[in-house]
Formats: sequence, structure tokens, C-alpha cells
Amino acid sequence: MNDSPIRRPDERAGLLLRELYHRHGYQGYRMSKFEPYDLYARNKSFLVSENILTFTDTDGRLMALKPDVTLSIIKNAQPSGQALEKVYYHENVYRTSPAAAGYREIMQTGLECIGALDLAAMGEVLALAAESLALLSGEYLLDLGHVGLVSALLAEQAGLEEAVRAGLLAELGRKNAPAIRSLCAQAGLEHSLAEKLCRLSQLYGPPAQVLPQLEELAECREAQAALEELEGLCRILERLDLLERVRLDFSIVNDMRYYNGVIFRGYLPGLASGVLAGGRYDNLLRRMGKAGGAIGFAVYLDQLERLDQGSDYDVDVLLLYSLQDDPAAVAERTRALMAEGKSVRAERTAPPRLRYRELVRFSEGGPA
Repeated sequence: MNDSPIRRPDERAGLLLRELYHRHGYQGYRMSKFEPYDLYARNKSFLVSENILTFTDTDGRLMALKPDVTLSIIKNAQPSGQALEKVYYHENVYRTSPAAAGYREIMQTGLECIGALDLAAMGEVLALAAESLALLSGEYLLDLGHVGLVSALLAEQAGLEEAVRAGLLAELGRKNAPAIRSLCAQAGLEHSLAEKLCRLSQLYGPPAQVLPQLEELAECREAQAALEELEGLCRILERLDLLERVRLDFSIVNDMRYYNGVIFRGYLPGLASGVLAGGRYDNLLRRMGKAGGAIGFAVYLDQLERLDQGSDYDVDVLLLYSLQDDPAAVAERTRALMAEGKSVRAERTAPPRLRYRELVRFSEGGPA
């Protein structure tokens, strides 16, 4: 159909991201649309949503349309020695949405690095997260936190009940200092703990500004180790000229069932929710009886549809040609315009409803 878009933003982004990951030595991972339901039933605490779409297979097995890719990758991973498994994927997942009734098909592109993780491997994943966002928009922000600092603070209070712990993490995610103080008071926790958590919840900004303030909170060995790791990762990003758009934020450390180390979220202008999420999740490997560590992230390509809805144009240039024009010359002109960073649609007639920034007539050699 003439009025269909040349390529949707999520399709363009998926191709660029896969090329980026392939250049860094990550191997493509493919999986079926469904897995045995038991895989997800045993690991519901690691899922974004516990609602899973199921069906009975012809052999009587209960199957599920996959709500998550990482679980499948970890299930099939075989980490050994000092070697790392590095994979990327481009897959649909099926989840319920808080904003809409029913299930949604969500396209994700992401990567996982599994095995004997070190600072260099984690830095590579963080750098790829930043570079992924840069491919989508030059105005991105990458928020970075560390579960170790938060868990170290909570460990200062012996016998902390799980309900109180979950409540404090939820309020930390909301940056709600009054609620944190109230919960601590109700649970009879030390005033010093409440103040440290409140202070941590309000910290946000460039690493150079926030890291010195974290040093005052990192009193125990676990907290100091987490801070050192965070500082090391920031040094890697700085060497790669990727630190400018990084912000330290501990409100994103609000679920410690899944993540156990560095955690990060990526944001683009014009989108209220994050377009990228990731972190270190060794707990999942241990739960599946496997050694080593794991870190990865996913880019939620469905979010880009909302970004595109705010655009006034489907394509930058509409290039009109006639049957009398040399087809090879038309192709050459199309590539030349694309080399200028423009999206180009070449047609003999203007498609109905197509929105374009600029109309170029090939026979005239310039803009109409």
C-alpha cells in the first residue's frame, strides 16, 4: 500500500541496536514464542507481571506465551570457568499493562552477559546501554544506582520485617522522605537509619556531584564495596565519553528480589516512562542452580511508537520521479539524501496521507 510507512521507528531501532550488539561480539539468541508454564510459575517473583497467558499444548502440557526473555536465556545458559556468555535478542513478550485492559505484545531488544563477571564486563554492558539510548535520541538520560548501598543500610537494622523492608523500598522509589520517616517510626527503627534512607532518596545528579555525598553514607564494608564498584563503572563511562548523560539515582533501587548490584534505567525526552531497564541479577542464576553472575538490559521498543506519535512527519524527504528518469540515477539520488541523515521515500506520485518535511522532484534536481 502506498500510504504505509517506510519503516516504523521500532523496526529501525531494532536493526540499529542488533548491529551495535553484534559489533561488540554478542551472539543472537532466538527462542520460541512459548515455553512450559512451569518455568515462569517457579520464578514469578522475577517477572514484571505475575499474570501469564497460558494454553494447553496438544500433548497436554500447560504452556505459556513468554512474558520474559531473560528467564529462557538463563535456563539455557551454561557458564563455566572464566568465559562469558554474551547474547542479544529481539523478541516479543506478552504481558498485561496497567494502562490498558488485557494482554499486550511488546517488542524488546536487549542483551545479557553471563558468567564470571568483572568490572570490565559490567562496564561494557553499561556503555552499550548508553550507546543504545544514543541511537534513539541524543537527549537521553541514563540513571544509575546500586542495590548494595541500599541493602547495606537496611542490614544495619537487625530483624527487619519483610513488610517493613518492602514498604521502605517502595517509598524510596517514590522519593517520599516523610513516608520513610513515618514507616521507620512505626516499626521502631533507629532514627539514624531513617535519616540515611531519606538522604539517599533525595540524591540525584551527575556522578561528580553525588559520589562524594555517598561516601558519607558508605560506612560498612558492603556499602564501601558497592561505592567502589559504582565509582569504577563511572570511570569506564568517563573514558568512553559517555558519562555526561549519566545521573546517579537510588530511587530506582526499589526491588531487591531481582537485582543485587548495579541497576540502571534509560529515559528519552517525550516519554514519561523509561525505555530501557537493566541491572545485575545474580540471584536468578543461583535460583536456577548456576554459578557466576549475570547483567543485562532490555530496550522497550513499543515505547517508541508513542514518541513517533508526537512527530509531524512520516519521512524527511519525498523524492518524486517519473518513468522518463534514469532508475539508477534515482537510486543514487536517494542514497545521497540518506547520507545526509535524512529518511527518504522515492515515489512517482505523492502517497495520500503521507506526512513529509520536504518535497524533492528528481527531474528538477532540487526541492519543489
